[in-house]
Amino acid sequence: MAQPADNPQPSVMRQFRLFDLFGFEVKMDLSWLLLGLLISWSLGAGHFPRVYPDLPSSTYAWMGIAVAIGVLFSIVFHEFAHSVVARAFGMPIRGITLFIFGGVAEMEKEPPSPRSEFLMAIAGPIASFVLAFVFDLVERALMAANGPVAMIGVCATLALINLTVAIFNLIPAFPLDGGRMLRAALWHWLDNLRRATFISSQLGKAFGLGLMILGVIGFASGNIVGGMWWFLIGLFVRGAAASAFQQLVVSEMIEDKPVSHFMRRELVTVPPDISIESLLNDYVYRHHFKMYPVVERGALLGCITLADIKPLSKELRAERSVADLMQPVSDANTVPADQPTSKALADMMQPARARYMVVDDGRLVGIIALKDLLELLALRMELERT
Repeated sequence: MAQPADNPQPSVMRQFRLFDLFGFEVKMDLSWLLLGLLISWSLGAGHFPRVYPDLPSSTYAWMGIAVAIGVLFSIVFHEFAHSVVARAFGMPIRGITLFIFGGVAEMEKEPPSPRSEFLMAIAGPIASFVLAFVFDLVERALMAANGPVAMIGVCATLALINLTVAIFNLIPAFPLDGGRMLRAALWHWLDNLRRATFISSQLGKAFGLGLMILGVIGFASGNIVGGMWWFLIGLFVRGAAASAFQQLVVSEMIEDKPVSHFMRRELVTVPPDISIESLLNDYVYRHHFKMYPVVERGALLGCITLADIKPLSKELRAERSVADLMQPVSDANTVPADQPTSKALADMMQPARARYMVVDDGRLVGIIALKDLLELLALRMELERT
């Protein structure tokens, strides 16, 4: 799947870099290890002993591990195909990330045209079909040469997995590749990206709900592992489909607009010499903000947040001042007023970066907070829903 980078992704705090592939950084989320273990265990302990009996137990284990490694390669190849086509159309790709539900090519923005969207989307399934064909050819060649049964089994399994991935991704439900192809077609016919996104995301949500129901039925009928995975995949598809339309509205809302366009101009500042107890009683409990700029005689000194106050015991709140606990002005708590909002939003999505002081030539001119942007988004979604 190719996804805009602002869509729900695995937490960057749990990712680590594997390697670079022709300029694309390939990362793995730790959640993928669960998928790899599940593949190895289910195949090595169940599928392979049943289909290929009378082999040593250690052989089944290594067959399962080999398939897990092959799946990792297959996912990277699938997402690499997306990334190469995206690059050809001038769409920046941050990298490829493997996680528990497969992988994503992280796009920095939406495709520029229906044609680029369609070609980028179909590249993934084509890559999986090619791998299925190659693994099938190797399997047949090994069988004709009376090759090792273990290698035949691994190749046959990888051929089937890639064929399944290709067909599943062609289902016209966003965010699957087929859903992106459908969106491209609707975008071309309707000449309206927002309308196309809304329709394809609604179909994706319905498909995700269907997978969740299928998972519940499977779980109730005794297929516990299979039912659980269908439910989780459905949950992911439904959530990603829902966020697709929201992400598009966000992109349109903040496109080419600076931080100053969305900042809160009504400022509540605090002096540096008041006690923490006074700060809580006179400011926090009255205004309910989580960050307060610290200003003295018009000069911005820094800011103080609830996170700065929490470690302080109640007994010391009357003794310690704002100046003792405040954070000095830095790039970690300020943004220029002319900074693109898209960059500020990406920064605010990071842990402990939900709000910034907005400065212009060193002067405090406003506050921008992720909460305010999300509330504005909710209002716009309600008023402009197609």
